[in-house]
Amino acid sequence: MTNKLIVAMDTPDAEAGMELVSKLGDAVSFYKIGLGVLTSGGGFDLANKLKQEHGKQIFLDMKLFDIGATVEHAVRNISRYNFDFLTVHGDPHVVSAAKQGAAGSSMKILAVTILTSLDRSDLDASLIKSGDIDELVQWRAVHALLAGADGVIASPQEARLIRALPQAKGKLIVTPGVRPAGSEKGDQKRIATPKQAIVNGADHIVVGRPIWKSQNPQEAAQAVIAEIIEAQQ
Repeated sequence: MTNKLIVAMDTPDAEAGMELVSKLGDAVSFYKIGLGVLTSGGGFDLANKLKQEHGKQIFLDMKLFDIGATVEHAVRNISRYNFDFLTVHGDPHVVSAAKQGAAGSSMKILAVTILTSLDRSDLDASLIKSGDIDELVQWRAVHALLAGADGVIASPQEARLIRALPQAKGKLIVTPGVRPAGSEKGDQKRIATPKQAIVNGADHIVVGRPIWKSQNPQEAAQAVIAEIIEAQQ
């Protein structure tokens, strides 16, 4: 078993999430729980139960963004549950506040660079400064890491560029947008296979629908793990 695979629990609700955990069994030790499940009722309790009673690692994907005082307060409350990862937007003031809130805990603050579901046309529509996405992601990563982030969230296509940054030494790179060969892209636009993501420098890869929508989720997860192991050889 490897904790390099993080399964995204993008299930309809917490009950379905628990069913997925049962199907995956010991094959998976790390889960990402995002806003869809957290807002369905029971999502936070599920995260806590998986952490405390089942010994799973938990990545709480909340992508917090607010004024510093609010972020700090929210993160301080969340840190009491000893979850492993928490995402915030990569703006330096948000990252800095989150780190203050997480002080004294082992929870890692991961900064979102640019969502893997976006491309340059999406950034144009949002009035984001011009430039290649690769360059913007690197810029966002540098500033988030300088603000104290324990790592960053970026697509597997940018992992190699971030890993080469001096500021990324000893920091985590977690990559969503990972799709096993033959899988549908879904709403992701900047993707790579599990093997390529690890080769590019990712510490952890996030895979959701290709696993939980599979007729045999455990088999699908084991296939991803096999790719990870191959990439490490």
